[in-house]
Amino acid sequence: MTTEGEWGTGAVDLDTYLARVGQPRRAPSEAALTELMRAHVAAVPFENIDVVLKQHQGISLDVVSAKLVGRRRGGYCYEQSGLFAAVLEQLGYTVHRLSGRVQPRRPGPYTHMTLVVDVDGRSFLADVGFGAGITDPMPLVDGQETDQAGWLHRLRHENGWWTLQKGDEDILDFRLNEMHPIDYEVYHHYTSTHPKSPFTGRLVIMRIEPGVSRKLLGRELTVEKTDGSSETTTIAPDELDATLKDLGIELTADELERLKLVY
Repeated sequence: MTTEGEWGTGAVDLDTYLARVGQPRRAPSEAALTELMRAHVAAVPFENIDVVLKQHQGISLDVVSAKLVGRRRGGYCYEQSGLFAAVLEQLGYTVHRLSGRVQPRRPGPYTHMTLVVDVDGRSFLADVGFGAGITDPMPLVDGQETDQAGWLHRLRHENGWWTLQKGDEDILDFRLNEMHPIDYEVYHHYTSTHPKSPFTGRLVIMRIEPGVSRKLLGRELTVEKTDGSSETTTIAPDELDATLKDLGIELTADELERLKLVY
């Protein structure tokens, strides 16, 4: 594997990634960051299929790039944000790799990988790995409100802690403490193997586009819209292939058959 510094960012071929998400090379700017983040979220599904199939090969950038770029699959936060951070650094951005707690009002570990990116003299939360829920960078400003595909999100800052809110719900908190690769290796080990992890026992697949959020949790597909409407349907095993393709995921025949056995 080609390496570059602590994170081995050279393992990601920048031009191949940009072709994957349909973006040109652009000099760092807030506008360019916004377009690249939107393109990444639109192109790369949030999904945990390899964890469910017990075939996850790890989160080193060579493995992640081969999967998300080469095989055009998706992944969860360590894969999504790890890849995006490497791309941003190759493009000239300053990136801070952090950890956070999802749904902080509930007890749980700080295992989520999130990113803060510096550009144009400001810092932005740029969390492409938050369950396909965050589409745009958010200026790191107390009280900042940002529309995310039609859902209002807000950042709060108090006593060194940042909290991301969706409506009135706290959905993430984090501090600006830099992480290292070994931290995410430990987090990934827990998240991909522990029986209490939300990712080991069922499918978790999420896509978002303006006005519509789709989540396949286990066998239940929920479609939510910004008008407050929501519809949940149960996906039968013989509907799984078509549903996954509609969510932007195409498995090999062997993977699909093995997934049906544990679905």
